[in-house]
Amino acid sequence: MENILSGIETVNNAVNGFVWGLPMLILLVGTGILMTVLTKCFQVTHIGHWWKNTIGGIFKDKHITAHTGKEDKQISQFQSLCTALAATIGTGNIAGVAAAIASGGPGAIFWMWIVAFFGMMTNFSENVLGIYYRRKNINGEWSGGAMYYLRDGLGAKKGFKKAGAVLAVLFSVFCVLASFGIGNMSQINSIAVNMQSTFNIPMIVTGILLMLLAGLVIVGGLKRIASVTERLVPFMAIVYIIGSLIIVVVNIDQAGAVFLSIIKGAFGLKAVGGGIVGSGVSLAVQWGMKRGVFSNEAGLGSSVMVHSSSNVREPVVQGMWGIFEVFADTIIVCTLTAFAVLSSGLVDLNTGEVLSDRVSTALVAEAFSSVFGKAGAGFIAIAILLFAFSTVLGWSQYGTKGFEYLFGTGAVKIYQIIFVVFIMIGATMDLSLAWDLSDTFNGMMAIPNLIGVLALSGTVVKITKNYVRRKIGGEDIKPMLSALDDIQEQHEKEIRK
Repeated sequence: MENILSGIETVNNAVNGFVWGLPMLILLVGTGILMTVLTKCFQVTHIGHWWKNTIGGIFKDKHITAHTGKEDKQISQFQSLCTALAATIGTGNIAGVAAAIASGGPGAIFWMWIVAFFGMMTNFSENVLGIYYRRKNINGEWSGGAMYYLRDGLGAKKGFKKAGAVLAVLFSVFCVLASFGIGNMSQINSIAVNMQSTFNIPMIVTGILLMLLAGLVIVGGLKRIASVTERLVPFMAIVYIIGSLIIVVVNIDQAGAVFLSIIKGAFGLKAVGGGIVGSGVSLAVQWGMKRGVFSNEAGLGSSVMVHSSSNVREPVVQGMWGIFEVFADTIIVCTLTAFAVLSSGLVDLNTGEVLSDRVSTALVAEAFSSVFGKAGAGFIAIAILLFAFSTVLGWSQYGTKGFEYLFGTGAVKIYQIIFVVFIMIGATMDLSLAWDLSDTFNGMMAIPNLIGVLALSGTVVKITKNYVRRKIGGEDIKPMLSALDDIQEQHEKEIRK
C-alpha cells in the first residue's frame, strides 16, 4: 500500500508541476491579456460604469439586492457575488499570501497584482459566456458554467461538436474531484488545526460541528447557501479589512519601504533572500502568479457556475460583477494581508528574507499579534474559520453543478450528502496527498475552461460591444442576451424559408 501511495504521489507531483508550471501560468495570464486587448481594456476604460453598476449601486439600485420569490430558483446579483466570493476568499488570502512572500519574496505581491489586473477580464469573459449559454434544469434553476459554453458554444463550431462535449465532461469531472479537496477537506483541516492550536478545541469536535452546520445549509440548495453567504461574506470581509487597516495605520511609517520592497523584488533590483537576482525574479513571478490565480480563481471556470444563477439578463452586467470579484479578493484582501506581514518587521525589506521561523497562517498570526498582542492569533484563527467555512459553502455549489451535468439533477442530493460527510474526514485525517491531488484537479479545470474562453473570445467581444453601444453609447439596437434566443431566431428563419 505504501508503494502504491508513493507511486501516486510521484505521478501527481509530476502532473501538478506541469499543471501549475510556467507554461500554464503563461496560458492563464495570456488569456487575460488577450481579453483585455480585445475588449479595449474594459476594466480601466469603463471603470466608472462597472463600479457604479456593481458594488457602487448596492444602496441605490434595488434590483441588485432584491430577492427572488420562494418559488423562483434564481438568486440576486449581490447573492451571486457573495457566494462566489465565499469560495474565492479563503485560506489563500491569508496562508497563500504568506507563502508567496516566504517563497518568492515581497516582489511576488506585484505579480499577484498583475495576475489580478488581467484576471479581471478572464473572469469577466467567463461570466459573460456563462450567462449567454446558461439554461434551466428540470427544477427551474439556472445551470451555467464552462461545461455549457464548451458543449453549446465550442461544440457549435464546425468540426468541434465532439471536442466540445468531451471537454465539458472533463471539466465537470475535475470540478467534482477538486470540490472534495480544495473546496472541502483542505479548508476544514485548516480550521480544525487552527481551532486546536489556538483554542485547544479537539479536531473531531470541530469536524462534527462544521459537518452539522454545513449540512443544514448545503442540503438546502443554492438559495439557502446564497442566503447565508450574503450575510457571512460582507461581515467577515469587513471585520478582516478593519483589522488589517488598523495594522496599516499603526505601521504607516513603513508604507513607503513596503511598496519599494515589492517593486524592487518584482524586478530583481534586490535579490530575494540573498540569492541570485535572476533566480529571485523567477521565484517572485511564479509564486506571485500562482498564488494570485489560486486566490481569485480567474481562469479556472469555478465562480461562473454561481454567477450564472443570477437573476440578471445582461451577460455583461454579470461580467462586471466578475471584475469586482477579482478586485475585492486580490487587490483589496490579499494586499492588506501582504502589508500586514511586510510592515510588521517579520521580513527584511531589503533582501526579502523572512526573519521569523513561522510559516503560512502562523506568519500572518504573528504579524497581527505584533499589534493586537495575544488576541492577534485568535483573530486570525476566527478569520480562517469564517474564510474557510464560506469557501466550503461556495465550492459545494460548484461541485453540485459539475455533478448535475454528469449525472442529472436527480442525483444532486447524493453528491451533497457525500460532500457533507467528507467534512468530518477533512477535520480528522492527515490529508497532504489528498490536498496535492485536489490542487492538481483544481488546476486541470483551467485547461478546458481556457480553451472555451479563447475559442469563444469573438462571442465575448460581440456581446460586450453590443452592450457598450446600447447602454453607454445610447444606440437602439437588439441586445445579445442568450444563445438560446439566437438559436430560436435562426430556427424561425429556417422555418420561414
